[in-house]
Amino acid sequence: MPWFRKKILLIEPPFYRLYKESLSLVRFPLSLGYLSSAICQATDWEVKAFNADYSPKNEEPGVSVAFLAKQGFDNYLHNLRDASGPVWQEIRSVIREHRPAVVGISAKTQNFPAACAIAGIAKEIDRQILVIVGGPHPTMVRHKTLECLDIDIAVYGEGEETIAELLLALDSGRGPEGVPGIGYRMDGEVRETPPRKYIGDLDRLGFPHETAAEVLINYEHYPLQAFGNVFATRGCPFNCFFCGSRYIWSHRTRFRSPANVAAEIRKLMAKGLRSIHFDDDTFGVNSKYIKDLCDALVKHCPGLRWSCETHVNLVNDTTIGWMKSAGCRNIALGIESGNNEILKKIRKGFTIEEALQAVKLIKKAGIGVSTFFMVGFPFETISTLNDTINVIKKLKCDRILYSIFTPYPGTEAYYYCLQEGLITEDDDLSLYNHQSPLNCFTPYIPPDKFRELASNLEQIVDRKNYLSKLGRMVSLDSLRHSKDRGLKETIIQGLQVLLKRR
Repeated sequence: MPWFRKKILLIEPPFYRLYKESLSLVRFPLSLGYLSSAICQATDWEVKAFNADYSPKNEEPGVSVAFLAKQGFDNYLHNLRDASGPVWQEIRSVIREHRPAVVGISAKTQNFPAACAIAGIAKEIDRQILVIVGGPHPTMVRHKTLECLDIDIAVYGEGEETIAELLLALDSGRGPEGVPGIGYRMDGEVRETPPRKYIGDLDRLGFPHETAAEVLINYEHYPLQAFGNVFATRGCPFNCFFCGSRYIWSHRTRFRSPANVAAEIRKLMAKGLRSIHFDDDTFGVNSKYIKDLCDALVKHCPGLRWSCETHVNLVNDTTIGWMKSAGCRNIALGIESGNNEILKKIRKGFTIEEALQAVKLIKKAGIGVSTFFMVGFPFETISTLNDTINVIKKLKCDRILYSIFTPYPGTEAYYYCLQEGLITEDDDLSLYNHQSPLNCFTPYIPPDKFRELASNLEQIVDRKNYLSKLGRMVSLDSLRHSKDRGLKETIIQGLQVLLKRR
């Protein structure tokens, strides 16, 4: 191992770019930002971060879900398997140029096949490069991560303290066995160290974007908004059947202090940002905290506009009022299904009637609403799926975020599907993700019929999202600036007809 090169290269694997080159993750991934900051704080290693899912050719976000489930998925499989493709050549070039001793890869299940490909590229370039993979997927599947023989160490759970300790251990010539929260190989065996405790004081973490200009490769090509994502909390108290959050962050919510969050946002605003998104799994789980945070934003971040995702049961007039006053402009709700029996089985904790009332309350406050829906649960029938389709058709919201149920390894849903014989442990992860047309994990709908229904719904979602976007564009531009009353009336009448057809 060439320890004279104290260099680590952190990589976000490609996913959307495999669907289409002009689709990309237009952001500095918070995982890379937090890891970079932790390494810079605790070690003297040189850090570089590379978002391999970003392309400067990026097109307007909000790509057609029908495209993702058809031509896009075919492109994805082809590009994932074509080792000579442009994205893989780009990754080879970056690794060769920066000559790291360590490559660290942050992986979710949907991009884990790409993470394995990157590990192989690193070993192809230099067998002595140490490949470390962390993130949600290793945390969920643990030692199975190391079934990819090009991966040397798997990090479980929060990685900031772990990666710093690993680098310091390498500095001193020690092995990884003294570092909590990892899996590694020794003498041909996979071994695991004791679990690492969750970080108690999140205020100790550096702001992820403070090191971006120094560490992020191609920093100058990113738009300013790529740095507008913030975590206020870690952990989610809810217990959704399909979600892995509780295994990654735990059920207990840990809070950054409102002052610490506001200080980070002030620095982002000083760079010119006026809009941010809170990446919390569930924003506002504690009413006192959300009140204190909103007060801090009003006081220290005037003019800020922000968005978040929250739970239907947390929506009430008081909380929404605080959020509105502090600059909230859009709230995403995970509704998931239009059928109450499905909602009960996946443990959402509310009815579809309560969800629709929450949407109305938010809209009444003048805040935009995005909604998440998922189809194809193991309990799904044609009747329950049609209930979801009917709700989506009638729903008045600004954007629908649609996905197909996927039993990601390590989740409760995964083990349920295994037990029911709906999947096997050796299923190819590259074939199944939240937009895959191959997904059908319900025994109550034949795969061909499910694909027909899903395809129909994808077109409905695309149409509604397009018309909602068109309506916002017209209201913000044409109607605001046009002095032609006749043109305004024509546009409004046309939009009313289109919107009624949604």
